[in-house]
Amino acid sequence: MKPQTKIKLSLSDMFLILVNLVPIWGAFVKDWSVKDIFLVYCLESVIMGFYNVLMMWSTTLFKKKEEWVSGNASTIVSGYYFILFFIAHYGFFILIQLGMFISVSHLGNLNFTDTFTLLFHVRRYLPNPTYQLLLLFIVSYGIIILKDFFIPGLYKTATLGSLMFAPYARVFIQQFCLLLGGLLFVFDLGKIFIILFVFVKIFFEVWLKYLTKWKLDMVM
Repeated sequence: MKPQTKIKLSLSDMFLILVNLVPIWGAFVKDWSVKDIFLVYCLESVIMGFYNVLMMWSTTLFKKKEEWVSGNASTIVSGYYFILFFIAHYGFFILIQLGMFISVSHLGNLNFTDTFTLLFHVRRYLPNPTYQLLLLFIVSYGIIILKDFFIPGLYKTATLGSLMFAPYARVFIQQFCLLLGGLLFVFDLGKIFIILFVFVKIFFEVWLKYLTKWKLDMVM
């Protein structure tokens, strides 16, 4: 019987953890709005969707085509088919997530149907500190993906099917936490929610990494 492999935190893991602890510091030390912080986390899913398209595109440039499986049938299709499917399907989930957040948080004068307004006018709804937090996530995850995906050349071996479905766990976790957070917002327990959400997010992002075929911190 093989001994159980221990999960060792890489530099990317530790960097990711530190970045995700910034919102807790902001909420308790700088008194940032909990709603603003969670809006950043919702937009983080959009950011990761963009990076995922970039990874799929780089793999498509190298592989050109890959097998598409539907039920018992399979066919060889262009990698751009995977990309377009991902944009449409993942985009739908993101719109639902943002719509749910708007409904729960009563952000500004927006309602569920104003999701695109939020996406195209993010700066209007984020004060400077949390806007800088959003920029921190963009830059940090870009560095991690560059270091752990592009520089090692994992785009040569990653499968488009795996890349296409990789970010969905993030969306499902956030949607679950959003429903829980909505209840805590009602009872003015938003800061407690941020602590729970951040540690759940860190756990799943680091742990689920080791269940994938390629070692990429932010595939989730």
